[in-house]
Amino acid sequence: MTVLLRFAPSPTGALHLGGLRTALYNHLFAKKHGGQWILRIEDTDATRHVPGAVDGIRSALTWAGLTYDFGPGLDGPHGPYHQSDRLDLYHSYAHRLLESGHAYRCFCSPDKLSATRERLARAGSNSTYDKACLHLTEEEAARRVRAGEKSIVRLNDDRLPQRIPAHDIVFGDLRDAHASLPTDPVLLKSDLFPTYHLASVVDDHEMDISHVIRGEEWLPSLPLHLDLYSCLSLKPPQFAHLPILLNPDGSKMSKRKGDVAVLEFMKRRWEPEALINWLALAGWGQAARSPSDTTPTTRSPDSTAILTLPELIEQFDLASLTHRRQVLEPAKLEYINKHHLMRAWKNEQGTLQHARAIHDLVRASFPSSQHTTPEYIAKVIHALQGRITNIQDVPSLAPYFFVDPDHSTPEAQLMRDFISNDDYRRSLDVTLRLLEAEPDMRGVPNLSSLVHAACDATGLKQKIFMTALRHTLTAMKTGPTVPETIDVLGLERTVLRLKDALLVNGHTTTV
Repeated sequence: MTVLLRFAPSPTGALHLGGLRTALYNHLFAKKHGGQWILRIEDTDATRHVPGAVDGIRSALTWAGLTYDFGPGLDGPHGPYHQSDRLDLYHSYAHRLLESGHAYRCFCSPDKLSATRERLARAGSNSTYDKACLHLTEEEAARRVRAGEKSIVRLNDDRLPQRIPAHDIVFGDLRDAHASLPTDPVLLKSDLFPTYHLASVVDDHEMDISHVIRGEEWLPSLPLHLDLYSCLSLKPPQFAHLPILLNPDGSKMSKRKGDVAVLEFMKRRWEPEALINWLALAGWGQAARSPSDTTPTTRSPDSTAILTLPELIEQFDLASLTHRRQVLEPAKLEYINKHHLMRAWKNEQGTLQHARAIHDLVRASFPSSQHTTPEYIAKVIHALQGRITNIQDVPSLAPYFFVDPDHSTPEAQLMRDFISNDDYRRSLDVTLRLLEAEPDMRGVPNLSSLVHAACDATGLKQKIFMTALRHTLTAMKTGPTVPETIDVLGLERTVLRLKDALLVNGHTTTV
């Protein structure tokens, strides 16, 4: 069987995390099985269309490394890829349903439909429509269409053919849910645009889609979609519905909340590989089980496994997905992002690439600094490895690498108060003399030996000695080791800071 999937967002806003995860799972499954996937734009509701949304979706997918095989900008055998360009196709299928008696035209006005729903509800009925137009003759319906009356096309749920029970790859066998569906669901609206139900069924068939992976919110509609396949004598694809993603507070994730838009994560400089890794593991990680559902058949990654896109493709298994709704935990993204950065920095080219990426940010943060070249930023990144959660944090983590340290902060003042004046001056003076005696010293190992020799020469406890140097050079309690800091600053800037601090503390060094 040829594996072909589709990701079918509506252009009603920015792509959000739930949508990106759906695209990701389509990508993983397709590539795992040597298949392809389509980007299909479901734009049949013109009233909700947001200008620029399609470009935003494509941009987010590109940033995430999810390249679709066919779709807008990548023509292929299944086009066109905007549903608004496929209206004639939907009309022909609606006509087939009308001809077979599986659908009928309804001429009820919106006001009449609203009054009918209210009347049925007051009567305690679960029905949402009284089928008033079901028994119109073909001649009467044709006459009213010719007269220009607006109509919709409804499925006749009194004439549904027998079909196999609904089954979902993630949720398993499903109970009959027809009672939750509206009475005689609308297939074609009065503006001649299809509803999602008709359009998705027609497109999935016409495009030869083998598997439909979509959000759990469409699970209640699965019986209707299977009914349509049956009414049209079409073979349905296999379905897998993904559990809904939740915000940390337990609320449902929605594109109407801007903080879950992929664009926001792009702006905040999260690594695309990390975001994909994080989303992939949200709902994945249950052991895949045998048909008897007793024995795990594959081992799934844990919820913080660090995986590249090729590794995700290799390990992905739809049977490993849980049907439980999943909370997206920001702390896990931070952990995963940090480790993806550390992976990238195992070679100089990867470090320099990130340095170039934040070059403008660093220059904007320190406009007067002369120490903002990409090569210098790469040295800073190297020194901060293991401390950086997000690459955009570099300026706030270690401003002292780019400008003189701010000794007026409460943090710096607490550090200074921890050390007596004599101990402070002695620490700086001895270190300065040793550094000036070794003007060509380079490298962290050599600098580490020098710093420890200076500490021994002072006779002070290491904590006091190192705090004095850290206060002088950085004015911050945490950061790279003192030798690492000196290595990045260079001897000239380090000596200058030591001399300035000694001057401020009433001691003039001998040059």
